[in-house]
Amino acid sequence: MAARRGAANRHAGVVDSERSAASKRTRPTPAPAAARAANLDRLIHDRTRLAIISALAAHSPLTFTELKQLLDLSDGNLSVHARKLEDAGYVTCTKGFEGRLPKTQFSLNEAGHRALRQAARRARRACA
Repeated sequence: MAARRGAANRHAGVVDSERSAASKRTRPTPAPAAARAANLDRLIHDRTRLAIISALAAHSPLTFTELKQLLDLSDGNLSVHARKLEDAGYVTCTKGFEGRLPKTQFSLNEAGHRALRQAARRARRACA
């Protein structure tokens, strides 16, 4: 019985290695544009985060409410995406009070400006 299992396993191994070799031969080579697109910074190239960074690059600083209205985002959506950008070191968040009301301001720091310029260069190269 063990001899049968051994033969079956050896046969399966041969078939698997043949399939593996065949799949390697038939894989298409990625197009140059697709390869360049893979180099894009996925943190910035998310639609919402790119909009936040672009808005802050044009009008920094912006309050939470201004940014929310400008980009037509929900509180939760803006909060999550802004936190990711802040954790990456691209955006600075300053919390304080204006009178008795809380006020959160976002600004794009130098690392954010650098990342946006680099993202724009990479996007142009990917489209070329």
